[in-house]
Amino acid sequence: MSTHIVCPHCRAVNRLPKARLSEAPKCGACHHPLFTAHPVAFTHDTFDQHISRNDIPVLVDFWAPWCGPCKMMAPAFEQAAMELEPQIRLAKLNTEEAQTVAARFNIRSIPTLILFHGGQEKARQAGAMNKDGIIHWVQTLRQTP
Repeated sequence: MSTHIVCPHCRAVNRLPKARLSEAPKCGACHHPLFTAHPVAFTHDTFDQHISRNDIPVLVDFWAPWCGPCKMMAPAFEQAAMELEPQIRLAKLNTEEAQTVAARFNIRSIPTLILFHGGQEKARQAGAMNKDGIIHWVQTLRQTP
C-alpha cells in the first residue's frame, strides 16, 4: 500500500510504500529527507497542500511569536516530533503571518493544536502541553475509532 508524503523542503508529493516510512526516505525531487524529526514551518501558501496531500496525520501547532505559553511549549513540540515522526507529521503555523488560515479554523486562543487527517480536522486542543502530554493526546486519538 502506497502513502503520499509532501516534502517539507520542495513540496513535491512523494509516493512510497507505507512500510518504508521508518527507513529515512528521501524526496524523489530534491533528495532531502522527508522526515527531519523537527516540526515543519507552514505558511499561508504551504498549509493546504500539506494538510490535503499527506496521507499520514498532520499535527499543527497554531502559535504566535508574542505568546508566552507558545514559547514555553515550543521545545516540547520539537521533542514530540522526534518521537511521533514518521507516523505523524508535526508542523507549526505562525498565526500572525497566516491570519487567514487561523481565521478559517476559528483559532481563538493560542497555542492550539489541531490534528488533521485526510484533509479534515479530527481533533483540537487549546493550551500549552509538555512533550508527554502531546504524545499521549495524539496516541489516544489514534486509538479511537
